[in-house]
Amino acid sequence: MLREERTWSFEFFPPKTPAGHLTLGRTVAELEALKPDFVSVTYGAGGSDRHRTGDIVGWMSRETPFEPMAHLTCRGHTRTDVAHLLVDYRRMGLENLLVLGGDPPADGREEAGDYSYAIELLEEAAETGSFSLGVAAHPEVHPRSPDRATDRRHLAAKLRIADFALTQFFFDAGHWVRLMDELAELDVEKPVVPGIMPITNLGQVQRMAELSGSAVPDWLVDRLRSADDPDQVRRIGVEIAAELCVELLDAGAPGLHLYTLNRPQSAKEILVRIRSEGS
Repeated sequence: MLREERTWSFEFFPPKTPAGHLTLGRTVAELEALKPDFVSVTYGAGGSDRHRTGDIVGWMSRETPFEPMAHLTCRGHTRTDVAHLLVDYRRMGLENLLVLGGDPPADGREEAGDYSYAIELLEEAAETGSFSLGVAAHPEVHPRSPDRATDRRHLAAKLRIADFALTQFFFDAGHWVRLMDELAELDVEKPVVPGIMPITNLGQVQRMAELSGSAVPDWLVDRLRSADDPDQVRRIGVEIAAELCVELLDAGAPGLHLYTLNRPQSAKEILVRIRSEGS
């Protein structure tokens, strides 16, 4: 069950259209009653949404009770870009940043930048002393890592600077447990919060999993393909996510981070199920 000392949080992406802004506004309104510890706002590939991210973070900071955390990626950023963003975020009163390597643009046309790796950006953000800093963790190993041991060493190096990590989504609690054991072997015991993706569309999550290095297990695919309609797929996705959340909390996870895809219903239902399991 959820405990008071555990954090739980949601992730949003900055909308690109007026209709998207309305959807996000409704989602935020529906999730306010759940009182998350923080919410995160993503970047687009190659840092393409940097201004939209700042706009949404500023709006949330001013107009909602949420504690927003901005994503900050090193791809396509100069040191001047980053310096301006950090000043803007300090002026907003932002306390948390998630520092990431970032995804390459889909069209392959990447802007020149001053950073090659997330740890370079992390070190620069840490020098300001102004933020609580998070980094990304890939329980099933980053898709661009040459091997598992190298991936864990890089993550450990980041966590020696950062305050916490959020994971990419996954579907087997054992991946998180193994990750924590591997970090402990490297003398790193910072909190690593599992990221949970409620499935609403099998094809969509398979595409996202391929990009992130996550595996969609055969048992999960079979369970979803048994559904007769999209709403049943969503309900099964909620069941799977809630079951995973309970397993992770029982295994000692310090919190839960739900990827909302700017839709509130699945996140709300997952939390109801978790609480009923713990009652």
